[in-house]
Amino acid sequence: MFEFLFKYPLSVFEKGTIVLAGSWPRWLLVLLLVVAVAGVAAGIWRIREKLRPSLRYRRAFIIGTLQALTLATLLLLLWKPAISVTTLKPQQNIIAVVVDDSRSMGLNDGSSTTREQQAVKLVNDTLTRELAGRFQVRLYKLDAGVDRIGNTQSLQAQAASTQIDRGMKELAAEAGTLPIGGVILLSDGADNQSGVELETLNELKRRRLPVHTVGFGKTQLTNDIEVDDVDIPTKSLPGSLVEARVKIRQAGYSGKHVKLILTGSGSTYAERDIALADAPEQTETIEFNAGKSAGVKTLEVRVEPQPGETNIQNNKLKRVLAIDGTKQRILYVEGEPRWEYKFLRRAIDDDPALQVVSMLRTTQNKIYRQGIANPNDLEDGFPTKPEDLFEYQGLILGSVESAFFTGPQQQMIKDFVDRRGGGALFLAGRWALSDGGYNIAPFSDLLPVNLPQRKDEFRRDFVAAELTPAGKTSLVCRIEDDAGKSVRHWEILPYLANYQDPGTPKPGALVLANVDSGGKKLPLLITQNYGRGRSGVFATAGSWRWKMQQPVGDTSQEMFWRQLLRWVAGATPSRVVASASNTHLEDDGKVHLHAGVRDTTYLPTGNAEVTAHVVAPDGAAEDISLKPDPLKQGEYSADFDATKSGSYVAEFSATENNKPLGKDILTLQRQDGVAENFHREQNADLLKKLSNETGGRYYTPSDAANLPREIAYSEAGISSREMKDLWDMPAVFLLLLIFKSSEWLLRRKWGVV
Repeated sequence: MFEFLFKYPLSVFEKGTIVLAGSWPRWLLVLLLVVAVAGVAAGIWRIREKLRPSLRYRRAFIIGTLQALTLATLLLLLWKPAISVTTLKPQQNIIAVVVDDSRSMGLNDGSSTTREQQAVKLVNDTLTRELAGRFQVRLYKLDAGVDRIGNTQSLQAQAASTQIDRGMKELAAEAGTLPIGGVILLSDGADNQSGVELETLNELKRRRLPVHTVGFGKTQLTNDIEVDDVDIPTKSLPGSLVEARVKIRQAGYSGKHVKLILTGSGSTYAERDIALADAPEQTETIEFNAGKSAGVKTLEVRVEPQPGETNIQNNKLKRVLAIDGTKQRILYVEGEPRWEYKFLRRAIDDDPALQVVSMLRTTQNKIYRQGIANPNDLEDGFPTKPEDLFEYQGLILGSVESAFFTGPQQQMIKDFVDRRGGGALFLAGRWALSDGGYNIAPFSDLLPVNLPQRKDEFRRDFVAAELTPAGKTSLVCRIEDDAGKSVRHWEILPYLANYQDPGTPKPGALVLANVDSGGKKLPLLITQNYGRGRSGVFATAGSWRWKMQQPVGDTSQEMFWRQLLRWVAGATPSRVVASASNTHLEDDGKVHLHAGVRDTTYLPTGNAEVTAHVVAPDGAAEDISLKPDPLKQGEYSADFDATKSGSYVAEFSATENNKPLGKDILTLQRQDGVAENFHREQNADLLKKLSNETGGRYYTPSDAANLPREIAYSEAGISSREMKDLWDMPAVFLLLLIFKSSEWLLRRKWGVV
């Protein structure tokens, strides 16, 4: 209909520029328009004077406007309006026809033909036949890239992945040496990577290469449950509870109860029943114990298949978890002998992941040390050098006044959290928190609360601890493996014998537990992230009663402290922190390796030599040298291609002036043949973005017949400017007819004929 009224396809108007092709000057057109409008106005005024009062001002204005528009249109036609548009020269340009050959194109979406068969029919019956008379047509198939093919018989819809970005990059590179005038991509858009990158779009736009897309397949899931993503820490300490966040997509199973299962090495680590929400997406959590053995574990999260599912291959995902057997060292500074000190140390005595090194002030000038590695540790008291304190991953400050630490030591404690990335936990006590003078900088900055500006806040009263909603779901407060049992166990814990008012939590803090003090709820356990690390307050010194006042064999007190201290020290980074652009690789092994490197005082260093020793699944090893980032101090990176399927272990090491700075281990996993099982519905948004950003258009198979006529309007390849007349468009004559007929009908109605 558009082309019937306006003579040319919409793409001509989108890409062209409207001009006046007549030889007469434009100022003359403007003058004549002014004269015409003035003449119409004068004529209408005379008529109104004769027919007053039957011809009101509003009616006169409407009739005058219609007459003026008619005259303006006729005058404009005398100046020969046209549209200037760039078109491809016939027989001198190549049109690249790219057909997605991945497995998802083999789906039939409930019809008698597959997506691939529909695409092949469109190519053979319409595109190739109509394009061949004016252009050179090159056929390509798309999978992990683009490959030229002789005919559509080479298409089998069996490729393991779809990488549209790489395919478009390769075509853009070809356009540098070949006159490619346009690209036609026939695909379902089910890309297995991260979509089309900005760099690729910019390269296509720089070459003015339009990509026209034709989308196949349904745009929504049908009768399917898909495990879309699993977010799990890459590392864990032995014996830790680990939380996996599972993103689930589904259609047709709202309200259905299904089982979410996490397995590894032939064993089931955890499972839970979940109800599928009345929404296309939802996120569920599943928790499990990482186990005590150090090493790398391959975990699988799955949803049990349901009757009638169209695709059960997307019900599961695998992830890799590395169990780090290195003990995390925590320095515990206590200002007086007390039960909390004794029972805290007992709680983690046999913990394979934690080691508490403590210094207890027994008298004013005497320190009792425990857990030290050699007689020289802490011999002179609290560390005075950053590199000595920064050897620990966590710090606990008990009932010890802030004045116990010198000014430089106080700043060093802040830097331990902020710069080093360690965790600091402040306990209650007679000389702790506000009673210990901690409401001064830098402690006031570091603490997750604003301490009261008063003393005598440590009280020896019996109070009960109760979890907040955040505490009920937090692993920090988990004292039973089962979340529900843990919440119920908290409700029957013995009373605490003391507590301390920690003040008001800061805006970014999280309150996990409260106590009820005379009807007033006070925060008990408060945490926050600070800089690269964490800080927390546990406003009691009476949790030892959770051990003494419960039956023999109850482990809630030990479990609480182990979980809390894992939060304190477990996420503390080393001097070398390894990462990758993606740790789970599907059908494509290209990955960007990265390392952040710091010196012994944890300041970024740009003078290090960084190497990644990568061991492939077959045992082959490769050393990769990481190059420093010229714009970011202490950042190093390199590209790596994991060519084989399986798990890769990369050990990153850094040295400076031939002295070792540290190491870190990163695990990568490549899986082949699984990517096409996910996101098999048409990604129309991706296809539309690709076409809109490059100057092309998105088509459905039903309207793709217009594509051969519209593709010629392109600035790529070998092209020239054309002038196309607009004065004889049917829409112009229809517009004149509307103006005059409307005027005549209104004049008849108002008696002004």
